[in-house]
Amino acid sequence: MKIAELFYSVQGEGALVGVPSVFVRTSGCNLRCVWCDTPYTSWQPEGAEWELDDIVAEVRGHEARHVVVTGGEPMIAPEILPLTEKLRAAGLHITIETAGTVFHPVACDLMSISPKLSNSTPPDAAWAARHDRVRIQPDVLAELMARYLYQLKFVIAAPDDVEEVRMLVEALKADRERVVLMPEGTDRARLAERGRWIAEICKQEGFRYSPRLHIDLWGDARGV
Repeated sequence: MKIAELFYSVQGEGALVGVPSVFVRTSGCNLRCVWCDTPYTSWQPEGAEWELDDIVAEVRGHEARHVVVTGGEPMIAPEILPLTEKLRAAGLHITIETAGTVFHPVACDLMSISPKLSNSTPPDAAWAARHDRVRIQPDVLAELMARYLYQLKFVIAAPDDVEEVRMLVEALKADRERVVLMPEGTDRARLAERGRWIAEICKQEGFRYSPRLHIDLWGDARGV
């Protein structure tokens, strides 16, 4: 499996924020979000080929019960099924971070689904149409939500984005307490400013608010 990075940190987003976790970041993505904060897994994918047993051994070498398989888009990685099965056999709690465009019956304890809103569409003409065609797959989202404990995590850049969230939440009949709003950006000042009004929206709508804890702690850095 092509791995961009593998590191031990704390979960920075969502329901398990703050939990010590090992991150396995796969390389490769079927989307091209304009604000992507890991372009080394999408726009210019990089990484090294790892044997699955070596990935599991590296994960187990850290003092953590939680592992996060992320990307890029891990659900398009060719060996995602056997990797998650090996992580499950090792007794680990598995979070998968996905955009929810592809389904595989993976081993997973928390399916962290981040459907991409229209604010993600790149200006690049070669990618914009493909990105918009792929970014929302209702049948895949419904299957993931039916099969796994889930959270729906939305990246919010402007107040108008929330109407898209409402429409999708209603269409999917999602539990509002599992809907997470998170500010877009990697600049601490901008995250703080957006976070204040997003938190107020969460109070009004019954959604969860998520910080980007890793940015607060270490800034826009890799391997944290």
